[in-house]
Amino acid sequence: MTTQAPPKPISEIWRPELTRLPELTPARRLFRHLARAIVRPLVAFWLKPQVTGLENFPRQGPAILVSNHLGDADALLMFSYLPVFVDALAKIELYDIPFVGPFMDAYGVIWVHRGRPDRRAISAALEGLRRGRIIAIAPEGRESLTGGLEKGTDGAAFLALKADVPLVPVVVTGTENKRIYEGLRRLKRLPTTMTVGEPFRLQHLPDRREAIRQGTEHIMRTLARMLPEHYRGVYRDVV
Repeated sequence: MTTQAPPKPISEIWRPELTRLPELTPARRLFRHLARAIVRPLVAFWLKPQVTGLENFPRQGPAILVSNHLGDADALLMFSYLPVFVDALAKIELYDIPFVGPFMDAYGVIWVHRGRPDRRAISAALEGLRRGRIIAIAPEGRESLTGGLEKGTDGAAFLALKADVPLVPVVVTGTENKRIYEGLRRLKRLPTTMTVGEPFRLQHLPDRREAIRQGTEHIMRTLARMLPEHYRGVYRDVV
């Protein structure tokens, strides 16, 4: 008698229909506003955020938000305090998590299958930029394992050059998962920060690959300059 293997989680299955630009339906717009009305007071109490530079954030797109990625609370800070809603690229693995996956899908994200070129995600992001949306990307490609900046990947620079749109740098501190969840366990409020820098554009070059390489380096060094030294990671030599 043979036993049937358990079904694979959705994150292990290629599901291209999930990778799309979310439509801004009236229901989705209402959900975003109601969700923020609930989440923001909780974030204000739990994370004690110090938010600066909001005057630098564009009130409309097209633009690309680039940020460091310390932990789960990064997105909560941005969702709660940025002056407009953005469309984020999110790893498909989160789709499996109860409450988290359905919440993010209702909000509307571009699900990304990592570990392989996800051309659908790139096309969805470009379509969003063409429609005047603001797309959020963590150029490190994952949560930092060290708390400092890790080597940047090329996606944000590729999109910015391809769509010819500005980038808006946003950095957070204090949102490391270990720190945040330990604070929750001890019922301790923990201070965090979110800083929005001035938008900038990347330089186009005849050699597209070199333009993307230099653009990625420029993005990561811009983020590093906005961070305290111990958060700069592999870019700690920038200043």
